[in-house]
Amino acid sequence: MKSEKWTSTDARPSTTGDDPSPRTTGTAPPVTVGVEEEYLLVDPVSRHVSTRADKVVAEAAAELGDRVTTELTRYQVEIRTRPHTDLVHLGEELRATRRAVARAAAALGLRIVSSGTPVLGQHTPPPLTTGDRYARSLATFRALDHEQTACACHVHIGVPDLATALGVSNHLRPWLPALIALAANSPYWAARDTGYASWRTLTWGRWPAAGPPPFFESVSHFEGLVDRLLTSETLLDRGGLYWDIRPSHHVPTLEFRIADAVPTVDDTLLVAAAVKGLATAALTAVRDARPAPRPQPELLRAAYWRAARDGVRGRSINLHTGRLEPAAAHLARLWDTALPALAPVDRTAVRAARRHLDSAGNGADRQRAAYRRRHSLHDVVDHLIDQATA
Repeated sequence: MKSEKWTSTDARPSTTGDDPSPRTTGTAPPVTVGVEEEYLLVDPVSRHVSTRADKVVAEAAAELGDRVTTELTRYQVEIRTRPHTDLVHLGEELRATRRAVARAAAALGLRIVSSGTPVLGQHTPPPLTTGDRYARSLATFRALDHEQTACACHVHIGVPDLATALGVSNHLRPWLPALIALAANSPYWAARDTGYASWRTLTWGRWPAAGPPPFFESVSHFEGLVDRLLTSETLLDRGGLYWDIRPSHHVPTLEFRIADAVPTVDDTLLVAAAVKGLATAALTAVRDARPAPRPQPELLRAAYWRAARDGVRGRSINLHTGRLEPAAAHLARLWDTALPALAPVDRTAVRAARRHLDSAGNGADRQRAAYRRRHSLHDVVDHLIDQATA
């Protein structure tokens, strides 16, 4: 995500004061979108995760430079794309990047998979990447780090200033359960079926500053809360703010951290399309100063749990009525909001992926389908290897 950080004047523009839902005038520039993906390294013989992430990153960096890096555990590799104004070019970069990382892994006899959690071979505690920040994290959060072999797909949406970012975040909080269901791809943990579509959502939600973001009344509300979290040593730094929507601490974007790492590039583009469309619609609502919905925090948390359990083929909690409904109905409303806000080229780019979701389900459904063929977790890993560069 090559871009400059917000300046202090950008964060509190004089034309918007302290309002998180400012009005602007004129034609809005194209909405940019970028992605960070985390992959797991696996041995193609044992199908267990491998601890050689540092060597794979060093190999891949010859081609990708600083767009590839390590993550918390030595099982993981992270990549980041440049910002794009359309999903076609984003998809091209993602395919090229995945293949570059896969080649680097293959040079060391390994493979990559894109899954929210490992299927086989993880240890508790996992081998952590060396470095001061990871050491401080372990000292502060202790056993929370022991079960964080979890991989995500983060979508960054370009926003002009912090006030706008917070206004968009407020508008999109009710859509977070639907995005969990759409991207769910972590049914297995410690070589067993958890019964959940997204076990990663449950494990990640245990962190002290994770899950759905608060509803922010103003920029000063956000800054004051973050300052208190830092002062109370709840966060190591601003990078430790793990809400599922957060203003990025290092680039001028709003970062959506809700999604599991998904199997294919087409799956990633589908998540990016949903986020981009919802965010584009929310940007219009922010510019028009329309009030954002405020679901009950307790009901939103319950909807998180239900979406993580049931995915796209079960039921979800309607945040307006509090009643259960088919998850497909919630997703249909998501697309009714997101698709009209996308350019035709973006809608075309994800048409096939939407059909595949409707027929084969999300990543968790496909992992379980691979298992059912021979009741073999090796088959699940092989499926994920094949999908990673499909």
